Amino acid sequence: MPIVAQSTETTDWVSRFADEVIEESERRAPGKPVVVASGLSPSGPIHLGNLREVMTPHLVADEIRRRGHQVRHLISWDDYDRYRKVPAGVPGVDETWAEHIGKPLTSVPAPKGSPYPNWAEHFKAAMTESLAELGVEFDGISQTQQYTSGVYREQILHAMKHRGDIDAILAQYRTKKDPAKKQQQKPVDEAELEAAEGSGAAAEDDGSSGSAGYFPYKPYCGNCEKDLTTVTSYDDDSTELTYSCTSCGFSETVRLGEFNRGKLVWKVDWPMRWAYEGVIFEPSGVDHSSPGSSFQVGGQIVGIFGGKQPIGPMYAFVGISGMAKMSSSKGGVPTPADALQIMEPQLLRWLYARRRPNQSFKVAFDQEIQRLYDEWDRLEAKVADGTALPADVAAHSRAVRTASGELPRTPRPLPYRTLASVADITAGHEDQALRILSDLDPANPLASLDEARPRYDKAEAWINTHVPADQRTIVRDEPDTELLKSLDEQGRESLRLLLDGLAGNWSLDGLTHLVYGVPKVQAGFSADATPKELPPEIKTAQRSFFALLYQLLVSRDTGPRLPTLLLAVGQERVRHLLGA
Repeated sequence: MPIVAQSTETTDWVSRFADEVIEESERRAPGKPVVVASGLSPSGPIHLGNLREVMTPHLVADEIRRRGHQVRHLISWDDYDRYRKVPAGVPGVDETWAEHIGKPLTSVPAPKGSPYPNWAEHFKAAMTESLAELGVEFDGISQTQQYTSGVYREQILHAMKHRGDIDAILAQYRTKKDPAKKQQQKPVDEAELEAAEGSGAAAEDDGSSGSAGYFPYKPYCGNCEKDLTTVTSYDDDSTELTYSCTSCGFSETVRLGEFNRGKLVWKVDWPMRWAYEGVIFEPSGVDHSSPGSSFQVGGQIVGIFGGKQPIGPMYAFVGISGMAKMSSSKGGVPTPADALQIMEPQLLRWLYARRRPNQSFKVAFDQEIQRLYDEWDRLEAKVADGTALPADVAAHSRAVRTASGELPRTPRPLPYRTLASVADITAGHEDQALRILSDLDPANPLASLDEARPRYDKAEAWINTHVPADQRTIVRDEPDTELLKSLDEQGRESLRLLLDGLAGNWSLDGLTHLVYGVPKVQAGFSADATPKELPPEIKTAQRSFFALLYQLLVSRDTGPRLPTLLLAVGQERVRHLLGA
């Protein structure tokens, strides 16, 4: 059943944009579905920065659906863009792919071993699968299909007829004013290319061409399929167009009214689509919001097509813990599929929902993911008991459900750091993992590991793929006799107190109380004494005791939380390793 939500006077950015978009849609297209849009270029792996291009309008569209309005979330697959460069680090791709630079992405072969028919479909497939897991509903539009089937023919002819008006708008932003240089193609700005890939657009030059003047249209060569072409003449009445290819030397004359092998250049293509689709809301990357960028220029060009610029918030970059800004033109950038391998969809949705679009944030692939999960679990508890702030409640709601209903979730969401420790210690042995997790709460043990899934599987994947081998936990086979012999009386007594309490405290809470309590008892305090009741030296004694246990159990000074580690090792083996 759809979930109905009212607009709220909170700091919830999604509700505020939904209010604005509904109002603007009623003004522009009363009675019609609200149209929001995203653009994705499958020029390489579609990364977590690109995901913000989708999640921002998705969250707004979903809020509008919750209020009972019809919404279309369009995702334009910019698969008719030129293949600009061979991205680094893509499996099954080598330097021979450079020969395809300049062709449409749908004319470039897929990486070796891929089941998909071309480059674009290969990278679209992974993103489509991730969006389904994230609960994102959308209408996908292939720009290859749109252009090659003639859908935009009237818009292309209109742009060519008004090329002087378009050129005049673009001229306001061109940095090179020398008339001699104006006849040459404008260099592509690498910064905008990077930003364009982040927001779904593969940036191009603005269409300036040779001695025949300015044309906002680029044919793909009829011989080599590349867009390294120059329009040498065009007749508005007959639509007869002649072009030549600087790559292979081919030239031909065609009738543009019947020709479907080319496209409008990016700074004209984007506003044309705003007008054609009636887009009300579409965000853009930070570089697209600078003077002379595609979004700013498009706001003027869209009027030539009889449309209006969408409400378009700028969105900031998404980073990765320990990594620099992402660009899909560089290899090794994490994708939504990479993130969903180690975290549940709810957590990933929450990261995008809780920050305003103009706020940057990081997605954690390192130890920070454990802290993020702790924060998420605390939020879940606050929402359940009614103590969460309104904006936090809204972000949580957008993370766990869409207008269509709840996303699938883990039945028993045990702490992620605990699951990671268990997966680390057991090294894939599910029976062992179930035994340990059942001991966490003996009064309510797990009947099956499936109760802890998929969170357990995500934690296990994180351990296996993102924790270096030298940081993995390997439990000793035999006692460290040298270390045991070297202990003074206080050290031996601490081990005796621990061993004496194992049987009666064999649960997560019990062992937590025990390991923290041993140094308190040794100092003459109650095991139940609170930190306020204890001198600072107790913390030092606890750290020393913990380090001793880690050395005796895993030959390191640190490791998984000790209560979890003890449960994982098991009582009999703990007694053996501690010299009982």
